[in-house]
Amino acid sequence: MELVAGCYEQVLFGFAIRREPDAGGEHREQKWTAVADFTHHAHTASLSAVAVNSRFVVTGSKDETIHIYDMKKKIDHGALVHHNGTITCLKFYGNRHLISGAEDGLICVWDAKKWECLKSIKAHKGHVTFLSIHPSGKLALSVGTDKTLRTWNLVEGRSAFIKNIKQNAHIVEWSPRGERYIVVILNKINVYQLDTASVSGTITNEKRISSVTFLSESVLAVAGDEEVIRFFDCDSLTCVCEFKAHENRVKDIFSFEDPEHHIIVTASSDGFIKMWKLKQDKKVPPSLLCEVKTNARLTCLGVWLDRVTDTQESLPSAAEPSAVSKEQSKINKREAGDVVQEERQSKSNAKKCGLTGDSNKPTKGNTVVSTKKRKMVEMLGKKKRKKKKT
Repeated sequence: MELVAGCYEQVLFGFAIRREPDAGGEHREQKWTAVADFTHHAHTASLSAVAVNSRFVVTGSKDETIHIYDMKKKIDHGALVHHNGTITCLKFYGNRHLISGAEDGLICVWDAKKWECLKSIKAHKGHVTFLSIHPSGKLALSVGTDKTLRTWNLVEGRSAFIKNIKQNAHIVEWSPRGERYIVVILNKINVYQLDTASVSGTITNEKRISSVTFLSESVLAVAGDEEVIRFFDCDSLTCVCEFKAHENRVKDIFSFEDPEHHIIVTASSDGFIKMWKLKQDKKVPPSLLCEVKTNARLTCLGVWLDRVTDTQESLPSAAEPSAVSKEQSKINKREAGDVVQEERQSKSNAKKCGLTGDSNKPTKGNTVVSTKKRKMVEMLGKKKRKKKKT
């Protein structure tokens, strides 16, 4: 297990987690420590997003590139340079697919084995600010600066519905079972039920929200521009627990389960990454397992679990009998009144990266590029510009 975190200082940190039994030999009371394992400086601007699967860590940056780091070999695996704008979100689905969103308004689906761009969709008129993949892998939600919430049919690679939400949302997230989803606007969380596709309630946090993670189908952990983390019940819309996690604002929060523990990891502008063990009763504050100081201004966080297999291996194939999933059918029935338009991409199952005109720009590649090659191209570009000036 390793904690990985990106920062404003352009570096990706990796910390290996060591678990040692206490003096009494009680397994449940083992001591957790975070040991520095690697730092990776591949980007030329601050890191904005990170995602992890069983083999790779990918990072997005304001330098408009996605870098791939091989966690098994601990080496740089190259860069993806399709986007024209800050990378805002990265999500793996299993070990076979990566989905990226950026300020160029594109959502790209990548083959995480060959690192080829399979689909490139002009998703929003403004920036793509966040995206979330349904547990089935058939649907995704995205929000952007065009004040819309968009539902995507990932099987066909097209837009299913567009909903006006009248404000710019910056986070959208499915619940673990996919029976509900939340949309975050500033300090407010709108909770949507899948069977009605409408807002069932609104949760209000004290400060602007920076990150959320579901702890169960109904309990949501919320971090924001403050030192405190709160657990909210999405049914009662009330805060069931809050605790001080850091000395400065919390930038990212991540949760996962192993056979013995349910754990949340937090990263803050104070430079600390902390691991917390959750109690069975979510009304009780979690206990601190370990912490590590990076001396950096952290921006994003992930956890590499070194799992050999993954139950969610890949996105569903277009050859499956039902192109539109059961979940999407529920949205179709209820959301008709809120739909701005339904977009159908005529070339949705066509060539790789052939969904939009933007996908074949000569300046951006659709496959992995080595870090050395990318830096050489940047240097040659600078020299050409200097010659033109003289």
